[in-house]
Amino acid sequence: MGKIVAVCTSEKKGTRKKNVGQGTLLENFGLEGDAHGGPWHRQVSLLALESIEKMRAKGLDVNPGDFAENLTTEGIELVSLPIGTQIQVGSQVRGEVTQIGKECHNRCAIYYQAGDCVMPKEGIFMKVLQGGPVKVGDTVEVISHD
Repeated sequence: MGKIVAVCTSEKKGTRKKNVGQGTLLENFGLEGDAHGGPWHRQVSLLALESIEKMRAKGLDVNPGDFAENLTTEGIELVSLPIGTQIQVGSQVRGEVTQIGKECHNRCAIYYQAGDCVMPKEGIFMKVLQGGPVKVGDTVEVISHD
C-alpha cells in the first residue's frame, strides 16, 4: 500500500503542474480542472516520488508536479502494475491502469526545464471508474489484477 504525497494540476498540457494538495477525480474524466482530463485512456497520470528522487540524484532540482503528473505517490511500485489493474485511491476513488509510460514525440517544456524526464519510463496512467475526493495523505492500494 502506498500513499498520495501530491495532487497536481495545470491549465495547459506539456507544462509542470502545481501541487494543490487536494482535488476531485471525476468518473470518466480525470482531475477536475486539469488540462489532461477528458473521455480518453490517459485521464490521470501517476508518478512515484521514488522516480522523482532518481532525478534529484542526478542533480536536478525537481519536485512533485514537475513531470506533469496528477498524483505523486510513495511506497507503491507503479511501473510493476499491469494494464487492467484496479487501484483504490482514498476512500472513494477507483481507477484502472490503462498505460505504463508514454512516448514523447518531441521534448516538451518539462524536458527543457528539468533537463530530463522520467515520466515516459516510469509514469503510469489510469481512467477513473469511480470518482471522488483525493488529497495528500490518502492511501493508494491495488484492489485487483485482470
